[in-house]
Amino acid sequence: MSHTSPATYLVWSILSSLLGCFLVFHLWKFDRFRCLRWNNGPYSGAFKRLMTYTYLLSVPCIMAYSIGFAVIKYEEGLLYVPEYGVVPKPWQLWSQAHKSAIFPLYLLFTIAWALEMVTHLEELCFWLFLVNSGAVQQDWFRSLYFKTWIGGSIIAVTYMPLVTIFTRADPLKCEAFTFLAGSLGSLSLTLWFLPILWTFPSFLKALKLNNVDTRTIVRLTTFHELNCLRVVFRLIFVLPFMALAVDGIRPHQHVNDSMFWTEFLTSIAAVGCIISSAITLVIFFPRSVESEVQSRHATREKSQSQSRSRHSRHMRRDSELSERDSAASPYAQKRPGSLAMYSASDAHSPLREYPPVDSDHLLKADKGGLEVPVQGPTAVFSPNRRVASGIVIQGTVVPSSPTNLTESALQAHDQRMSSVHPFVHNFTSPIDLMDGAQQTRWYVKRRYGPRIIV
Repeated sequence: MSHTSPATYLVWSILSSLLGCFLVFHLWKFDRFRCLRWNNGPYSGAFKRLMTYTYLLSVPCIMAYSIGFAVIKYEEGLLYVPEYGVVPKPWQLWSQAHKSAIFPLYLLFTIAWALEMVTHLEELCFWLFLVNSGAVQQDWFRSLYFKTWIGGSIIAVTYMPLVTIFTRADPLKCEAFTFLAGSLGSLSLTLWFLPILWTFPSFLKALKLNNVDTRTIVRLTTFHELNCLRVVFRLIFVLPFMALAVDGIRPHQHVNDSMFWTEFLTSIAAVGCIISSAITLVIFFPRSVESEVQSRHATREKSQSQSRSRHSRHMRRDSELSERDSAASPYAQKRPGSLAMYSASDAHSPLREYPPVDSDHLLKADKGGLEVPVQGPTAVFSPNRRVASGIVIQGTVVPSSPTNLTESALQAHDQRMSSVHPFVHNFTSPIDLMDGAQQTRWYVKRRYGPRIIV
């Protein structure tokens, strides 16, 4: 695009800066930048780190490329050429400092494009693995799809920079072949996504028939719709660059000689590139508004419970001091014992055994002599729970049932009995995957202690 107008790079600069701002805002809302830590979450292995930093590195590379060329184009300005009119100043007439910046900026762009292909290839292989896995307990990290992603990623990060390096002598030729290599790779990945999008509704129907929980169905449906939108914008990004690249490597150029088509194609390519990258950000780091509201509510409840506990401690201390002062007073009178009015046989006596024995569960009614069962207390204490955001929710007294399981144990039991892959139940993001050795376990309490159901 070295032959395009400065306004074209201004569009790229504005849109890429908006993408950078959205990246910062989304990651802050997602988990306050905790996802950028080296060890974040139970499955923060080498795969998740690689995918996280691969995508995040591509965004500043695109910003540096577009802003750098925008500054150069506006500083060089326009030039009047006979028989052509006012055109952007050709790169041959640029200052030496600006000429020296052409190759580094193109290299940043090609690296960003290669990293984008790595992320899209991973998603392509993952969705193919998930749709075709069925009930087979196959590990993603040992599957053919994972090995295909590794090989394709090595090819992408190798051939893209090499094309730019080998053609750097002529900036126009370098630009044409870089766009051609990148558009061919991205177009092939985008077209491979079409069969997945076509078969995904039937995959969701199969999950419903297997009684997969509604939240999982909602998450997968959301990702399906986002992928449909992203495929459209990927085509909007790739096809204009392919048209410019194919025309640029031909001896007689028609599209690149037209100022309208050059600016139009490069501008809509910027829209497709930025929006598809923003959708990738939403897919890789999906926000849960429900969890965020629960975390804020838990934070307020925690602060309120702490204030109430401090207030109760102060009240208890004041009560103890007043009782101590009244006991030490010489005018204090003896009061009858508070338990003297009860007998051990009284049904409401504090002296009787609690809970009542089995023979006391049947009481005679006043009329008719009917036997009415009286249930003893069945409340248990629910322990403290730590939510995904790190907030600890205080335990409470809740009704219990001897057949009730905890939510995590019941979910693990359903996964064991289900005929779909565990990744479907645990799916949150294409990069947030558990290792095959880290499988879900659930516990059933016995008298002799916990037993692990494997």
